[in-house]
Amino acid sequence: MASTIGILALQGAVEPHRQKLAGLGERAVLVREPSELLAVDGLILPGGESTTLLKLIDHYGLWEPLREFGAARPMWGVCAGAILMAECVENPLQRSLGLVPLTVRRNAYGRQNESFVARLRVALPGQAAQEIDGVFIRAPRIEPARSGAPPIAEHGGAPVALQFGIHLITTFHPELSASPVLHRHFASLCHERQARQMA
Repeated sequence: MASTIGILALQGAVEPHRQKLAGLGERAVLVREPSELLAVDGLILPGGESTTLLKLIDHYGLWEPLREFGAARPMWGVCAGAILMAECVENPLQRSLGLVPLTVRRNAYGRQNESFVARLRVALPGQAAQEIDGVFIRAPRIEPARSGAPPIAEHGGAPVALQFGIHLITTFHPELSASPVLHRHFASLCHERQARQMA
């Protein structure tokens, strides 16, 4: 059964995520209002500019609804979305939703014109490892996770993809690569949540 997966559509790389999910047969809906969170099984916080996203989240009254959503349902933070979900943000200090026990450092891999693509080895639970292209655009750096969550992918010795229970974090942009592996994995987290709700 397909899940209904929301994409926070305030700013940033929204359409590539929608296309990836549609290619997997999942129903993707754009979320801008708190009431729209009620209809989705999981939510993607896409890449963009985190300070702009914070202002728009406040403008649309989404701060507490997003925190409540993340307490019960899967969320996937991509690049700026990972910054929003982290417990602590540095360079500079910035408020965040605090949904995963991470410290992230903004723009740690350089400016926009220093963006790059790196080949990454992705190791998902219960699956054979596979390689994908990781697109890094003003990416944050994840500091060591206090929870001890094993990395799904690393680059230069630092984790660039992690899972914390029902939540997924990537500092690169899987929606801009050919592989759907991480979208498929997030959809599976949403399916599991949906199945529990129906049981």
